[in-house]
Amino acid sequence: MRLILNVIWFVLAGLWLAISYLLAALLMFILIITIPFALQAVKLAMFALWPFGRTVVKRPDAGAPSFIGNVLWLILAGWWLSLGHLVTGLVLCITIIGIPLGLGSFKMIPVCLWPFGREIVPVEQADATATIGAGSAAQPRRTPA
Repeated sequence: MRLILNVIWFVLAGLWLAISYLLAALLMFILIITIPFALQAVKLAMFALWPFGRTVVKRPDAGAPSFIGNVLWLILAGWWLSLGHLVTGLVLCITIIGIPLGLGSFKMIPVCLWPFGREIVPVEQADATATIGAGSAAQPRRTPA
């Protein structure tokens, strides 16, 4: 099912969204000082091409630099890229077949607005990490004797 959704997504929305991310990355690479932002844009472009089967998780080691990067990202590129996802999602939701794709576009808006401190991983890896984290949290802490 993921393959079918990804192929339809690529044709209807993924290609032009990825191109918009790559244009933002190109502009940021040219400005040199914004290269870390360009790398985020490239990462998001790859996610926009083939999003189904992958998810976004927060990195536990993200701190103040990620917050500052996110604020700058929001000003430089995040708002108009998220607007592209919003418009794409609304257009895709017009048809019944496009509703899952539109919802996928809406789910990409938060990472589009705040990409720093987040990582794109396969769904299976995120599920395994959540299971391991829940299992270790559920076990009582043992103190040395």
